[in-house]
Amino acid sequence: MFRSVFLICIITASFYLVAEKFVNTNGVANEKTFSDFLKWSFSNESPERVAIEISDAWKALDLEKGNYILWIGHASFLINLDGTIILTDPIFSKRASPIGIFGPKRLIPPALNITDLPKIDLVTISHNHYDHLDINSLVKISKNNPDAQFLVPKGDKKILTKRGIENVSEFLWWENLIVKNLKMTFTPVQHWSARGLGDRNKSLWGGWFFETSEFNLFHAGDTGYSNDFLMTREKLGAPEYALIPIGAYSPEWFMAENHVNPKDALQIAIDLEAKKSIGMHWGTFILTDEAVTEPPQLLQSALKERDLPKDYFITLKPGDYELIGN
Repeated sequence: MFRSVFLICIITASFYLVAEKFVNTNGVANEKTFSDFLKWSFSNESPERVAIEISDAWKALDLEKGNYILWIGHASFLINLDGTIILTDPIFSKRASPIGIFGPKRLIPPALNITDLPKIDLVTISHNHYDHLDINSLVKISKNNPDAQFLVPKGDKKILTKRGIENVSEFLWWENLIVKNLKMTFTPVQHWSARGLGDRNKSLWGGWFFETSEFNLFHAGDTGYSNDFLMTREKLGAPEYALIPIGAYSPEWFMAENHVNPKDALQIAIDLEAKKSIGMHWGTFILTDEAVTEPPQLLQSALKERDLPKDYFITLKPGDYELIGN
């Protein structure tokens, strides 16, 4: 099956700004060619469309109070850190695509609707791919939360301002912002950016490290495995919680530079020295060739292989949450 429009750009991964394009910290680009892309597109067998179970456990939670991490689906989390409420990579649209009738369609609805959300203080974006920067969702969130601040990678501000979102700040790696008692730092990961055929790597990509006096939390966005996570831990310390992608890795000959498999996701958690990690970027869209339910299964196998407890790195049902500090 030929891949959707938004995936056509998977050819190169490119911070150091070189010839007006960003590159990864190792300076190595994804060398996959367009012919490689076509080889993958026409040779794959599409996974069965399976809907994972959704939880309504969040309804018992006071979203305005307490410290929690709530998985909405994909890379979208609702997080409350000492009263500051954060949305990460929010996508509430039916498709991850620039065109409403094409592109990857959701397997499951968001665990919460936009109307279910509490007052949002901060929205963080890891990179501009359509399954992470969903402009239609951002516009709705901005209208409901006119005082919310939107934090985006360098190069992406214009996408939001063109649609009337004004409270937007851009970041290079290691730049940070302090809001109340919360410090947020944009960190390097190994990935790439593009929303069309002519803008590849003209904006940055990365993870977000959140620090309060009590807790540190890390959201990795999308990434291949690299030494960036050792560097993040050395510079910023070990997070109590790490939110790490575990899906969209098959076939690995094509995906590994930009998307970790569950085994490499576990290594990221170990590199970060995170006390507990939560898997994301699976079960919401079919983006690659692995079975929908395979990532958490392989994650459990990786934990067993490393002789680590099951609760060291967990997966949630969309709508489930972790109480921070418990």
